[in-house]
Amino acid sequence: MHEQNELYASKIFFNAALPLLKVIATDVPSLKAQFDKITAVLQVSALDPEAPAGKYATHFIITEGEWETKLDAVYETPDVELEFKNIEAMNAFFKGKIGPATLPKMKGVVKRFGAFKAMLMTLLKLSDLTGATKAPEDEETQTLMVKCFFYLLSSGISQLNKMGHPEIKDWTTKSPDRVYAFAVNDHPEVSAFIRIKAGKSRAGRGEYKRAMPFFTLRFDSLKSALGILLSTDDMLEATKAGRLIMDGGPEFGAQLGGFMLEVGGLAK
Repeated sequence: MHEQNELYASKIFFNAALPLLKVIATDVPSLKAQFDKITAVLQVSALDPEAPAGKYATHFIITEGEWETKLDAVYETPDVELEFKNIEAMNAFFKGKIGPATLPKMKGVVKRFGAFKAMLMTLLKLSDLTGATKAPEDEETQTLMVKCFFYLLSSGISQLNKMGHPEIKDWTTKSPDRVYAFAVNDHPEVSAFIRIKAGKSRAGRGEYKRAMPFFTLRFDSLKSALGILLSTDDMLEATKAGRLIMDGGPEFGAQLGGFMLEVGGLAK
């Protein structure tokens, strides 16, 4: 029997963090060049006797650099696979607790070394971005980091809702049709949102264009966004100074901020 927080964390890693591999492999030129030559199925999985297929997994179908992400789906014969002995080991590994008890079995290393190497380098880049403690100086890396965090947080909140997380489920159940967005002035490419209604939720990437979002957590710059995302800036002080703009009632910002912290806490 798994502890509830382990289940929550595994869902965030499988369905919110791992999908960022596609974002990174697409946005980082050196990685994109490697995947342009690859056609393969890559999978990350965790064994579990209670799972329908005996394991939980997310896999990627890559065709000469074109990615297709499959959430909550086990591919029986992937070309490359990182297979953890259970979800607890996987959670610990992605939280940086790397050791003999948490290392996965690495399948396909010899036969598909090129695909394995590209996957490993992308995972390491993901770890560098999400594990950072201070903002990078170059704008290109700042952009990628903010994008990854916005995608992770919006998807993570939605995944927790789908799992019945008490506070988040209560929030979505009582809500009419509303969109909560994350944005940075002059950088629409990093935008993300979550749409909620009557207990249901859907995370999305990019700007929500069908209507004006009910609430937007907006930053005046990439660096200001990273100050909050990396917890090196105080939200109240950032709001007073105009680095953080709440397009909507402050009470909604505090609520959304609490859910952001919940996702961050489970993923670290």
